[in-house]
Amino acid sequence: MECSCLHGSFLPILPFHKTVISPNCHNFPSNSTTRRRFPSKFTVNCTERTGENASTPPSTSSAYAILGVEPSCSAAELKAAFRAKVKQYHPDVNRDGRDSDALIRRIIQAYEILTEYSRLEIIERECIDPFDYPECEALDVFVNEVLCVGKGCPYSCVKTAPNAFSYSSSTGTARAISQGHGQDYRVQLAVGQCPRSCIHYVTPSQRIILEELLER
Repeated sequence: MECSCLHGSFLPILPFHKTVISPNCHNFPSNSTTRRRFPSKFTVNCTERTGENASTPPSTSSAYAILGVEPSCSAAELKAAFRAKVKQYHPDVNRDGRDSDALIRRIIQAYEILTEYSRLEIIERECIDPFDYPECEALDVFVNEVLCVGKGCPYSCVKTAPNAFSYSSSTGTARAISQGHGQDYRVQLAVGQCPRSCIHYVTPSQRIILEELLER
């Protein structure tokens, strides 16, 4: 692996198994060759988030430009460019950029267009298995909205760290709105005070998979 995983004592990696299923027994992802089981404490309902429009997929020529490679590049060069771009725009590296998360998603989308893999397969194949082999230190935050109390929470993460959390207009539950706060004491306090333990430190690849599952 190009990127080693550094585990902080207070930043746990989620213990996920190989297949993810929803409470109504729908498998995730249906088009993936490797499936995961979503543990009971992280079960999700398959409702789509509203008010979050997916960006228009880039064209093939734009996809090459996003990754900074020529159409004649080899598969190995394409893979290397993809990994380099993801590392370049990681929120903890690109601290001055506010759109790191959107850029990483765009990079994954471009690589998805130029390969035969789905988005989740890309994460699994290119970053190995992010739950068994995390690609880096777990500093991104993810809220399991199924367990979240919402605005009635006596230890609201939104009040404690409004720079990182906000309430969803559609569900009233809290969710992470920005990343790159691994050393932010307010975020650490919000995670530690959550009465239902529904906020977790995860890696970017883990977070993307979890957010995709919540959107289904």
